[in-house]
Amino acid sequence: MFVTVALAALAGSLSILSPCVLPLVPIVVGTAATRHRFGPVALAAGLALSFTAIGLFVATAGFALGVDGGAIRLAGAVAMVAIGALLLLPTLQGRLTGVLEPLGVRLERGLAWTGVGGSTGSFGVGLLLGAVWSPCVGPTLGAASLLAARGK
Repeated sequence: MFVTVALAALAGSLSILSPCVLPLVPIVVGTAATRHRFGPVALAAGLALSFTAIGLFVATAGFALGVDGGAIRLAGAVAMVAIGALLLLPTLQGRLTGVLEPLGVRLERGLAWTGVGGSTGSFGVGLLLGAVWSPCVGPTLGAASLLAARGK
């Protein structure tokens, strides 16, 4: 049992080595550390809670709805190819930026009034990053969760 938990924790920890996560880790952890002494801990707690909640939701909803894992993988692959093609074409990239920029500005203004900083802000960032990074680290976290759930 101890070996299983240790392997699951190791697999979850290694998920940070994912190519879409690793380059951002120094920036995110460094920012959290400058905001509060316990900022990195709050960030990690937010990430863990977010990964757990999203993983449980997807597993439960997928089972209840009878969703085929192959169909989800195919949809994800198509979306990644489409986004990659979009980023390779400067005119489409510029149009997308033009459409999304006002949304980003509006969101930034909407969140500015909260004044949330310190460890609370780092926890919130951890929750958001967990949601954003879930598709990238999902396979590793899924394997770790399955290993822990089976207890082997």
